Amino acid sequence: MRGKRRCRMHGGTNPGAPIGNRNARKHGGYSADTLAAVRYLKEIARLVRDVDC
Repeated sequence: MRGKRRCRMHGGTNPGAPIGNRNARKHGGYSADTLAAVRYLKEIARLVRDVDC
C-alpha cells in the first residue's frame, strides 16, 4: 500500500508481548523460585532414599 507501513490485508509482524510482561504469567509454576524449590526437594528425596535403614 502506498504511503502505509503495513499492508491492510496481510498486516505485518506481530511484536508480541512486552519484555517483562507480568500479565502474561498464569500461575508461576515455571518461575525461578519454584524451579529452585523443586530442585531442592528432589535433592532431599535423593538423600533420604540413599540412607540405609
